[in-house]
Amino acid sequence: QEAMAPEDPFRKGTVTFFNESKGFGFIQDSISQESVFVHVKALEEPIGEGDKVSFETEQGLKGLSAIKVKKISK
Repeated sequence: QEAMAPEDPFRKGTVTFFNESKGFGFIQDSISQESVFVHVKALEEPIGEGDKVSFETEQGLKGLSAIKVKKISK
């Protein structure tokens, strides 16, 4: 019997909105299509609308938040 591979903690998605002056935005998960909040403090590099990114999630006070966000090279 094969051991199940652990679920990849990294998710992929597209930045649907990012407001640089306010320091937050949203990423649409490419698999679940859910919208995940992202704060500028969780970015590992600058992102913008339309960027493809990889990220992890954590449960925040107001729901799911993206962390360790970085661009995926095309």
